[in-house]
Amino acid sequence: MGEISRVGKTFIAYLKRPSLYPELGRKIVKILFNRKASFKGKEKTLDWASKIAISEAEAVEKLFGKKMQNFSEIFPSDFANATAKQNACPIKMGGAGALGLIYEACEFTKAKNVLETGVAYGWSSLSALKSLEKRGGTLYSSDMPYLSQDGDQFVGCVVPENLKKNWKLYRFADRESLPKIFSEQQEFDVVHYDSDKAYSGMSWAYSQLYPRLRMGGVFISDDINDNSAFQDFCEKNNIQPTVVDYEGKYIGIFIK
Repeated sequence: MGEISRVGKTFIAYLKRPSLYPELGRKIVKILFNRKASFKGKEKTLDWASKIAISEAEAVEKLFGKKMQNFSEIFPSDFANATAKQNACPIKMGGAGALGLIYEACEFTKAKNVLETGVAYGWSSLSALKSLEKRGGTLYSSDMPYLSQDGDQFVGCVVPENLKKNWKLYRFADRESLPKIFSEQQEFDVVHYDSDKAYSGMSWAYSQLYPRLRMGGVFISDDINDNSAFQDFCEKNNIQPTVVDYEGKYIGIFIK
């Protein structure tokens, strides 16, 4: 009964927001016809990733030539405040993720323009913004409202007010957000993908994001173990990625 109630609540929330109708249509099609296709190649990629994966710290040293410090150690006050805000949040969203990897990617590229898909509490946003504030750069973020939980106001809740001047948050699905972002900024130093985890959604997003990553920029994708979209994309484009084992999941990363 709880699942039925959640689905019904989500559907009604979609109906109240005409700007989200395109995504509602895509979700209905996926549920009815393409659900199994979302996990295409999962076993293949799990086998591939498990054989080559290294730790977050090893990836930072390999790619960026430095020893990684934990984000919580570099910014203890920001981390403590963000943790308190997450703990006080009445809804459940995604966890913090590989903050050190994102921060060091921004530092390595001396980033001024960063694009991320997927925000949730805003941990990855916080990590990028702490680097961007040094150079007056901008973080462009795409994230859907949390419709089933009435959680709109909590998206990005761990990001402090003083960093929001460097942040532009687009509250649509990627297929609507990304064209809006690209109309404002065409090239990025770091791209972090952490939104739609279906094979088709990841493949589409990679095809849009990769051409707009500058040479020498860093591409990061979370949860590449959900299907083979990342592996297939890298093979198609002759990219040799690094795979990071992070808390039992796999992150893909490469320098263009």
